[in-house]
Amino acid sequence: MSLGDEPGYPESGHTRTRLPDDPYGGAARRGGRSSSRSLVTVVGVVVLLVAAIAFANRGDGDSNDSSSSTTTNGSGNADQPATSSTAASGTKPVETKTGDIPTGFPHTSQGAQSAAANYATALGSDAMFNTAQRHTIVQTVADPGTVNKLQSGFDADYSADFLKKVGLNPDGSAPSGSTFVNRTLPVGTKVTSYNDNAATVEVWCNGLFGIAGGTSTTPVTSNWFTVTMKLNWSGGDWKVLESSQKTGPTPVTGDNPVSGADEISKAVQEFGGFTYAR
Repeated sequence: MSLGDEPGYPESGHTRTRLPDDPYGGAARRGGRSSSRSLVTVVGVVVLLVAAIAFANRGDGDSNDSSSSTTTNGSGNADQPATSSTAASGTKPVETKTGDIPTGFPHTSQGAQSAAANYATALGSDAMFNTAQRHTIVQTVADPGTVNKLQSGFDADYSADFLKKVGLNPDGSAPSGSTFVNRTLPVGTKVTSYNDNAATVEVWCNGLFGIAGGTSTTPVTSNWFTVTMKLNWSGGDWKVLESSQKTGPTPVTGDNPVSGADEISKAVQEFGGFTYAR
């Protein structure tokens, strides 16, 4: 019932990778990569040059030239290149909300994907650590037939012992002088089953979890996971029947220097979230 096995969600049992030295003092840097960075820089320049040349020469080739990404219609005229199934549709996001949560999604496959992405964000937010806010979220996104089951399950997951374990106050707030970070950032969605009444959608996500502060023992880390949501069309909207989560797909970690606690806290407070649309 909970969103699973990663930091930021209950019942993790997951070993967090701790950074060497002071994770907020700027000492955690990856050394010994000067040559690789130089190579990456050179390759990057070459790629940019190739891309620039290709852009400049668009339309200058043989008009009879064809490519595998171009299809033709019945009269033999070239149509637009086929759209990838993973490309954004450009469909306008919903304009209605219940509280801070987007609602009123289209009764379509794309609408189900948009709902799953936004619900994953809400169920994977810092608000879930506060009882009153958690109840509001669950009652907003859950199907009426499963709302009580989901709510009781989440209440058990976000227990007082769990909050204490991750370093939070009983109300889910961060200790004085620190900032609690728990964000779920959808990267993409995929429908695995769909009909007019039900849909199963996978949401690939990046997550941020931890407490930014000089005395924090749980520094903010990132993780990757995929949330699977079973949705039901109910009351003119897509609603959650159940959700589960698995780790990954996880890309190789970049070579960015670690930011300090003040910078992380400021970013969390200044950068707002999004309404996601497929």
